[in-house]
Amino acid sequence: MADDAHPVDAGSGAVQQMRKGANAELASLTEAAGPVTVALRWSDPSGGAAAGGGEADVAALLLGPSGKVRDDADFVFYNQPATPDGSVQLLGKTPTGGGSEDRIMLDLASLPADVERVVVTASRYAGATFGDLDDLGLTLYDSSGAALLGFDITDATAETAFVFGELYRRGGGWKFRAVGQGYATGLAGLAGDFGIAVDDREDEERPEQPVEPAEKTPAAEPEPDAAAPAPHGVPDARTAPRRRVRTAKKRSTLPKAAKVDLADHPSWQSARLFSVAGLRSEHEREVRATSTLLAVMTQVPEFGRRLTARFGAPAGTLQTFVETPFKHGDTKVRPDGVVRVARAGRIWTALIETKTGGSPLKADQVEAYLEVAARNGYEAVITLSNDLALDDEHPLTVDKRRLRKTALRHLSWAEVAHEAHMLCHHHGVASSVHAWMLGELLHYLRHDGAGCQGFRDMGPSWVPLRDAIAAGTLRPGDRHAERVAESWERLVRQLCLRLGGETGLNVAPMARRRRSGAATRRAAIAASLVESGRMDAELRIPDAGGPVRVEADLRTGRIETSVEIPAAVRARALTRVQWLLRQLSDAPPELRVEALPDGRGEGPCDLLKNLRNEPGLLVPGSGDLTAFRLTLPTGMGTKRGTDETGFVRSVDAAVDRFHSEVLSVVKVEAE
Repeated sequence: MADDAHPVDAGSGAVQQMRKGANAELASLTEAAGPVTVALRWSDPSGGAAAGGGEADVAALLLGPSGKVRDDADFVFYNQPATPDGSVQLLGKTPTGGGSEDRIMLDLASLPADVERVVVTASRYAGATFGDLDDLGLTLYDSSGAALLGFDITDATAETAFVFGELYRRGGGWKFRAVGQGYATGLAGLAGDFGIAVDDREDEERPEQPVEPAEKTPAAEPEPDAAAPAPHGVPDARTAPRRRVRTAKKRSTLPKAAKVDLADHPSWQSARLFSVAGLRSEHEREVRATSTLLAVMTQVPEFGRRLTARFGAPAGTLQTFVETPFKHGDTKVRPDGVVRVARAGRIWTALIETKTGGSPLKADQVEAYLEVAARNGYEAVITLSNDLALDDEHPLTVDKRRLRKTALRHLSWAEVAHEAHMLCHHHGVASSVHAWMLGELLHYLRHDGAGCQGFRDMGPSWVPLRDAIAAGTLRPGDRHAERVAESWERLVRQLCLRLGGETGLNVAPMARRRRSGAATRRAAIAASLVESGRMDAELRIPDAGGPVRVEADLRTGRIETSVEIPAAVRARALTRVQWLLRQLSDAPPELRVEALPDGRGEGPCDLLKNLRNEPGLLVPGSGDLTAFRLTLPTGMGTKRGTDETGFVRSVDAAVDRFHSEVLSVVKVEAE
């Protein structure tokens, strides 16, 4: 074990928790071959109300013997999300139980020999600092998905960029060093110190606030036996910048071509590349969904790479297969699919087990595939269903002995749709034909007949829980409350994925308590159900002005979606009210508007339909009007699933309506 590092319990094994300046040899922590994944995490206590909207972005720099990049292709960031050979690739942001995670995959074995270090960094914008974030840290995973190292950063203050850590060569292997070095000059200043000349002129529209002084925290000293690379933050005069890299964010959105409708009647349906017609059984849905997904992964390289990189596959030639038989004892087993990636004479292989609709994964079936994979030297078994894995917990409990040689990973159909939507509508792909194929895949996944819509069922505990709440018999420790709390977390995470795909923004749940774990969060939800019959969540949606609260009250059968936004800076309170009402001219009349004076939790309140004629009803009797709370009530479905009277669908509809009719029309003024 490295100096200044200690193991902590991570459930399935010991994760080496690093202190600043500590280093560890990767080969001593895992036997798994293949790429590693570095996940940078954070939570935003402001809910996006603070400058920068809670956003932080991961980046990596590949450094040569001089301690500088060899050329601009060695700078991997949001405008250049992968190296040309695919050895380092950004995997994108994803919501977690208590915040957000931004991940980067590094295929260390494929890095050129003259790359000696890979520096993992993150940056913020619009005056936002890392000191504004909670639970700031890094976790390093091996190719099986096992967590190897953790590094928490607790001393962030006014920095707008951070070097979290670095991977570097030593004695034929690789080591990780926890750096924790801050920069007050943003991504441009950090990248410049490593040989990248930056052009950030487009950032002038959202300038960073000045920080006094622009000081860097000391970097870790290299090991005594290390070569002498250029110290962190010290420019090398021998290396002249080649050109300027644009760090201002850009998006590659696909143009929306006007469609000419030649149909004679609304009942005419357009021909689709992937049809749901003729599906008569769940088995047929599974077969078609698997084949459709694997075919698109092969034909659209950006999409296939995004999914395979999640599971530690190298960048390379991708081939997919369906219904492939394998001998297993005296019988044969037939996984739904096989994914293979070839790179530099090595082949990475994963078996795929697919479920659609409400069909559950079966432990004995997955364990058989794990045995087959281990016997054939395959790297992974990937399960794909409508269930969502929370906190890296696989939905199935399997014999741990089966996981010694083969990784078991899970993917939800909702996550597949999210990746396709982000590429198709926000990040862009290289070919218009590929964009069309992704659009057809999205249409297929969202069709009710495909059985791939994601999490859609609150589970068998939903009805007993509602009955117990109605009867007043729900008590602490009730197993139905605990199970519904877990289903609620899945629903909230799927809401974040769907809203993130629709808006192109990083939507994530917020944790009420710093560093709250899964058990703590679910216990709090279960306790709220027992005490008040309610469960709620807060979502961080950038540019919303504050956290968006979603509360389901099972006693009254209502869902309330709300947000607090700062009032405009105006001389009179009435003028501030009128400023808000003008923006809400087309909002639902039942919207509840509350004026909050001097940061107090409550104030004058009325319905929007009344305020349109009497805006003075919101003027507080005393105190300065500083904020408004907007709340939209909606009826709650009583059934557990997603039919027209179902709970899941009613929550989706409530959040969608609030976002489209309230959040999207209210523009928060910058302070």
